[in-house]
Amino acid sequence: MNVSAPALDRLREQLGRSLFARVAGPSGPQNRARIHDTPGPRWFGPDRPIRTVHGDASMFIGGLSALLLQSLHPLAMAAVAAHSGYRGDPWGRLQRTSTFLAVTTYGTADDAEQAVARVRAVHARVRGVTADGQPYRASDPHLLGWVHAAEVDSFLRAHQRYGAHPLDGAGCDAYLADTARVAAALGVTDAPRDRAALTARMAAYRSELRAGREAREAARFILFRPPLPLAARGPYAVLAANAVAMLPSWARDLLGLPYLPLLDRACVRPAGHALTGGIRWAMRPPRPTPDPDGTPSVPGPG
Repeated sequence: MNVSAPALDRLREQLGRSLFARVAGPSGPQNRARIHDTPGPRWFGPDRPIRTVHGDASMFIGGLSALLLQSLHPLAMAAVAAHSGYRGDPWGRLQRTSTFLAVTTYGTADDAEQAVARVRAVHARVRGVTADGQPYRASDPHLLGWVHAAEVDSFLRAHQRYGAHPLDGAGCDAYLADTARVAAALGVTDAPRDRAALTARMAAYRSELRAGREAREAARFILFRPPLPLAARGPYAVLAANAVAMLPSWARDLLGLPYLPLLDRACVRPAGHALTGGIRWAMRPPRPTPDPDGTPSVPGPG
């Protein structure tokens, strides 16, 4: 059965609006207009790799994988479990995170600085003690360093596997240098600026990581009990399976998550490529409009 071009356009626009609403929330259109249409200098120019990575559909997989990986630090997970409300308001948390990424990646320098200041103010209030008596502070540079390293490691892994335009080696290092600027603004000390430094940093945290009760509960919630309508469960399962397959093997082992290499190569990874391609198609704007700095607006989370 042939489908007309106008019908395909309507389908694409409907899917794109639905996905954007999930990721960006009710204020998404206004935020996107402010981020892309406000004139002024940006932290990152139109040719910077951070824009390539954060504007790609591979972020759907990278984001899930990052949440699983970050949960393995017991202090970071304790802060999330006690203060983030990820169970009661998971979409709100996603929308706040995606808007922060969009503002710091594409927005004006003034807006990026304000977004960072708001996050730092929240971090300053988040502190407590774990069930086994360890104190934690969300503003702790060492803890922030783990959250950042796990995040950019996951985003970059996902982009290199599922991105429309994977980066070369120099591009990967440039992406990490870009993200290090945001990390430093948030309070991370000596954020990795290339792949060698990121590999060393991830290895340095290994002795601190474990899959405690809160991490296992978060993994079950993320992978098996997402608050989604029935129609969205199938595509989400594909994203989740690819997020698990993309984790470092030691992280899967800590969380007790299965991995079958033959199934991954034959089914999971091809399905991940197909789904991210579909998301990319759905969220492509019909007529890209340039940013004030000359960059086409991207249909990213902000």
